[in-house]
Amino acid sequence: MGSKGLEGIVAARTTLSHVYGEEGRLVYGGYEIEDLAENASFEEVCHLLWFGELPSRAGLEDLKAKLARDAVVDERVLDLVRAAPREAHPMSTLRTAVSALGLVDPDAEDMSAGANLRKSIRLTAQAVTVTAAIDRLRNGKEALAPRAGLSLAANLLYMLHGEVPEALAERIIDAALIVHAEHGMNASTFAARVTAATLSDLHSATTSAIGTLKGPLHGGANEQVMRMLLEIPDPEAAGPYVRGKLERGEKIMGFGHRVYRTTDPRAPILKRLAEELIRRGGNTRWLQISDRIQETMREEMARKGKPIYPNVDFFSASVYYTLGIPLDLFTNVFACARMAGWTAHVMEQYSDNRLIRPASEYVGPRGRKVRPIEERA
Repeated sequence: MGSKGLEGIVAARTTLSHVYGEEGRLVYGGYEIEDLAENASFEEVCHLLWFGELPSRAGLEDLKAKLARDAVVDERVLDLVRAAPREAHPMSTLRTAVSALGLVDPDAEDMSAGANLRKSIRLTAQAVTVTAAIDRLRNGKEALAPRAGLSLAANLLYMLHGEVPEALAERIIDAALIVHAEHGMNASTFAARVTAATLSDLHSATTSAIGTLKGPLHGGANEQVMRMLLEIPDPEAAGPYVRGKLERGEKIMGFGHRVYRTTDPRAPILKRLAEELIRRGGNTRWLQISDRIQETMREEMARKGKPIYPNVDFFSASVYYTLGIPLDLFTNVFACARMAGWTAHVMEQYSDNRLIRPASEYVGPRGRKVRPIEERA
């Protein structure tokens, strides 16, 4: 019998990243995630994922110019965003918009390596523009075009709020994009590679990935973390809140991970940035509540002999909320980051393709015979 959920099954060989679950390490192309988050930009990480190397200064400027040029979204796609019901989840709208971008992309059906690289650059830039447009248009505002000279992180905040962000806010979003850009054979990446393995186009593959990321067991966790934090009125109430949920057998969002057996290495990166951001703003409420939740979880899990650690979602939630990003847009920001990883995986799949066709174990009835319809109950 195969592993339920394909756990531990190797589905592909990759040079893009590796998750060291037992050690709590994440490596992109040989670089530790802490090193990249501290010393590189999201654009540099995109270059690493797409080309296998960090860029030279000239290479970085070339990539930035292409991302800036390609961040503009066709007005026909923005019209689809305008037509979306206001109550539609932003991930549903993004899924539809990315699919529609495939209709207007000049390289849509060109499956050459060069065309797929151009589409990867376009989609990564356009996902940021579409995400900001979704929020503005549903709130009766006009979508803003990306501003020249800004990074993808800064443009995301600019196109959401209409103001160029402060350096700290830009740095925090840039780090968040870096730590979410790639994460091995996660569910959405697997979905993208399965679609690509049929030799379907890159837009179809990333649309599959977005649909997979939308699920609350994958990309929607940080939204649920923030809803939890908002339910807790003050730090003193955090302990009883957590114990009550555990007694009812309910999950505490933002804790535990399918792969990591120790601390998620992305979590401390965002925790430090969250502390800097929140203390700079003078309101430490989310930090205090988060600390109490962690303390309670540590105590309760130690008592049960089941150590469990906060993951990246636990800290990204309060970061995004403090920066004025709406709760239901959190997963879209995740998608903006992961677009770089998805497209890199799709290009890798194309480069040495074999149709992904796992077997299944049949456990249904056998030996049945068709009876006349009159005799069936």
